[in-house]
Amino acid sequence: MAKTASTEGSETLSSTGGIPVTVVIPVKNEELNLERCLKALSRFADVVVVDSGSTDRTQEIAIRAGAKVIDFRWDGRYPKKRNWVLINHALPNEWVLFLDADEFVDHRFCDEMAAAVASGRHAGYWLNYTNYFLGRRLGYGVPQKKLALFRVSSGLYERIQEDSWSKLDMEVHEHPTIRGSVGEIRAPIEHNDFRGIDKFLDRHRDYARWEARRFLLLERQSDLDGRSLTTRQRFKYRSLERWWYPWFYFLYAYIVRLGFFDGAAGFQYAFYKAWYFLTIRLMIRELRKCG
Repeated sequence: MAKTASTEGSETLSSTGGIPVTVVIPVKNEELNLERCLKALSRFADVVVVDSGSTDRTQEIAIRAGAKVIDFRWDGRYPKKRNWVLINHALPNEWVLFLDADEFVDHRFCDEMAAAVASGRHAGYWLNYTNYFLGRRLGYGVPQKKLALFRVSSGLYERIQEDSWSKLDMEVHEHPTIRGSVGEIRAPIEHNDFRGIDKFLDRHRDYARWEARRFLLLERQSDLDGRSLTTRQRFKYRSLERWWYPWFYFLYAYIVRLGFFDGAAGFQYAFYKAWYFLTIRLMIRELRKCG
């Protein structure tokens, strides 16, 4: 099990009062994104940064901003980072919001979210995102959504049997399984990674390895149409091995979802996502040959 060390910083972030939601930010080497992310969180009652052994200034930035810092070391088994925090740490608020370091909230989002959690109407909320690619805002293409705001007592991220084959210490494409109804926050979060194309490709190569292995796991379990999957996931996993799927995604994102209106950035983003799905397909075929 991972070892922890909690460090209290200054009072830059709110330690009393504020929106009664704990923001949890899982990180590793995020010095280029984290400071801006934290600056937008002054309205929240509690901010926790969970760090996987950063070797840059990530922890220094978090401590200086007043966030609580928890060290995480993954042993390759369940639970991974987000579930580990939910299981092993008594979060001080009823609600938790999971943010990545390259995601930035504004007052519009905070106002809508504060009203939503105060209403008690739902146990969780889907969040919407405004994507940027290489510094350009994408107004079109496939919209991004995540179920990343929910009551701490209402669920955990889905558990996937990935011992020994995954190198990703954080839930990436896993969704929380929520007990209760789920709503939606319409005000978007800005998703804008300042680390450049090299990190984008590295990250998606790791994601592709994970997706290929998960596909084969679901196939062995005869669960490609599983009830635990969302509608979008079921379509994706039924199609990942098909030759046409990367090109279908490109045409859907670039033509049907009007990605061409985003100019060169829209084409490049759709192209790289098609590359990503093609890479998954090739990895699936390679893993089959290796047995």
